[in-house]
Amino acid sequence: MQDADVTVTLREQWMVESQVFGIYGYFRELPKRAQTVMLEIATDTHIGYLTNGLQRLPPSFCVLDANRPWLCYWILHSLALLGESIDDNLENSIVDFLTRCQDPLGGYGGGPGQMPHLATTYASVNSLITLGGRNALSSINRDRLQAFLQRMKDPSGSFRMHEKGEIDVRACYTAISVASILNFLDHELMENVGDYILSCQTYEGGIAGEPGSEAHGGYTFCGLATMILINEVHRLDLSALINWVVFRQGVEGGFQGRTNKLVDGCYSFWQGGVFPLIHKLHQLVEEQLRMLDSCEHEHDSSQRYLNLPEERCQIDRSHFEQKGLQSHPNIVNLSGVGLDFVKRSANIGPLFHNLALQQYIILCSQVMDGGFRDKPGKSRDFYHTCYCLSGLSLCQYISLQDADSPPVAQDVLGPYSNLLELTHPLYNVVLERYYKAHEFFSLS
Repeated sequence: MQDADVTVTLREQWMVESQVFGIYGYFRELPKRAQTVMLEIATDTHIGYLTNGLQRLPPSFCVLDANRPWLCYWILHSLALLGESIDDNLENSIVDFLTRCQDPLGGYGGGPGQMPHLATTYASVNSLITLGGRNALSSINRDRLQAFLQRMKDPSGSFRMHEKGEIDVRACYTAISVASILNFLDHELMENVGDYILSCQTYEGGIAGEPGSEAHGGYTFCGLATMILINEVHRLDLSALINWVVFRQGVEGGFQGRTNKLVDGCYSFWQGGVFPLIHKLHQLVEEQLRMLDSCEHEHDSSQRYLNLPEERCQIDRSHFEQKGLQSHPNIVNLSGVGLDFVKRSANIGPLFHNLALQQYIILCSQVMDGGFRDKPGKSRDFYHTCYCLSGLSLCQYISLQDADSPPVAQDVLGPYSNLLELTHPLYNVVLERYYKAHEFFSLS
């Protein structure tokens, strides 16, 4: 390849590959005992890093003043995945802080007195569910929160992130996730959400943030999870979505967020988290593939669906609707979708290289002084710590037949002490905390 053909993107890719493969080469040359040590999750140092972050942050964090509930969520969820709890005084302080972030008219802002926003509402609710005590759960004003979500509802079917704010798939997910986990999801909130998300699925198979944009890992997870929660996932072209996500796993073992982008540890969840959802939809995927074969036969075409023109895609989607394909016959009560889904059987093996992803997270994203990072050469932060650990959890439990089965030992890279708590694949809260919240809000 001539120098004129070498782009900036290609140079950056080569640099990342060199750093990652350098780490892997060093690891391979170590004795087995040293390899085992290198593969350990430094639980104690991660807990220390996270706990310190809950108590005091340096002045540089002032730029995240409008994201303080996110800091609570990233840290609390990471601690919960590591099996660590916090003391009562700190828990009460967090509940008090988040209560002061709650707007009198519903929803949570980025800090006390700030405008309510769907993103920080999602972060606040997940933080309180992760804390899990009655004091935390009862602090959520569900009636006002439901009114806030209804105000954010847009005629397009999507939601606005805040008053006069942007409209995108992220808004759909945060709104529907909160309504679902708090047990007030209704048909008014769901109206036309599926139409909007369907309009965001691109020719690549992934889902964009808005119609006409590029497919993206975060929006693909958000769109897929939302369609499951509103029981309309059968409307997506799942085979094309799988095809796109599978090819986002790079030679490094981690995932990239978009086509031709660099690997990033946070996509261990945003892309890797798609697979546990797909595994539980495997019967639906198989049915769609059979129907596609039938469509191709009816239209006398041997082309693959990914190569068909838009007109043909519309014909096939219409065919799905006419056949009355449903996502799952057991999901009839919207308040129980999250519970029914996580208990659904998944009788297929991993659709991605789960051990390679764990290797990337542990050897390349883990910082031995505590925390996780995007990639070698980057600094640790609470965001990447949260989503690297979330992706690692899903990797470790990927072969579960159901949520009550024990994890499969060969799915845990390194010592078995690396095993994290299982996170709910739709909401990304530790499953045990979700069960408690589901019971609490079902009785409320």
